Amino acid sequence: MWRQVARDVFPDADFRDPTDEAVLAEAERKLGEELPAGLKQLLLESNGIVGQTGVDTVWSIEQIVEQNICFRSDGSFAQLYMPFDALLFFGDNGGGDQFAFVRTPRRPDVFVWEHETDSRRWAARDLRDYLGRSLAEGGDAWYQ
Repeated sequence: MWRQVARDVFPDADFRDPTDEAVLAEAERKLGEELPAGLKQLLLESNGIVGQTGVDTVWSIEQIVEQNICFRSDGSFAQLYMPFDALLFFGDNGGGDQFAFVRTPRRPDVFVWEHETDSRRWAARDLRDYLGRSLAEGGDAWYQ
């Protein structure tokens, strides 16, 4: 289903080999939370999606774990930015801005964290909307 959603918008999207349930379970253990259902299903179909201009529209589960742990635990980030505990990052625009689900309160919306200003704002109503907007032609600043 998710591959088709992506291909409907961007036929040249690149899909990685799927991950498996055991890897997802270990990722959830490391993150200390359950992944959103849609994201889990997408990762079981393709462990990440590469979109326009080689952008990691959806990261692999390994990158999701690595980036979220880094953002939540890096002391230098804590001095520069507001806390990241409420966000679950899962993709980027290729220029430093990253996309996330809100963890608390849990909701389907996707927000963008703009790295230059530390702003966090709404970008899409859910994962399907995010894929539609981010994979469409128009560049990596589609959310601006």
